[in-house]
Amino acid sequence: MSSPIDALASPRRREILRLVWREERAAGDIHRALGDVTFGAVSQHLSGLVGSGLLDVRAEGRRRLYRARRQAFGPIGRALEDLWDDALYTLTLRAELDESRRGPRPTRRRRRRRHTGGRR
Repeated sequence: MSSPIDALASPRRREILRLVWREERAAGDIHRALGDVTFGAVSQHLSGLVGSGLLDVRAEGRRRLYRARRQAFGPIGRALEDLWDDALYTLTLRAELDESRRGPRPTRRRRRRRHTGGRR
């Protein structure tokens, strides 16, 4: 089980929490709302959030429905709600998600000089 603080460190997990904060949602709905991430990645994030005690999950046939355990957040929950309502947060989240999709910046490669047979 990971700690709640570790779970909140990921912008993707914070976005999932925002999606399930006020209403229960199926894993497929969460996947479609995120758009640019695989279902497997969404499933791993959901498992991490459930394991940290921040989400409840219930089975309905073959579907799994997720809802935030708002009581688990204590006073941080209200701060998150305020944050999610802030337009600057949305812009920051999009930038963080875009950066995480790109991965690390490549190192700059040095160009090798071609040998021209005595000419420079």
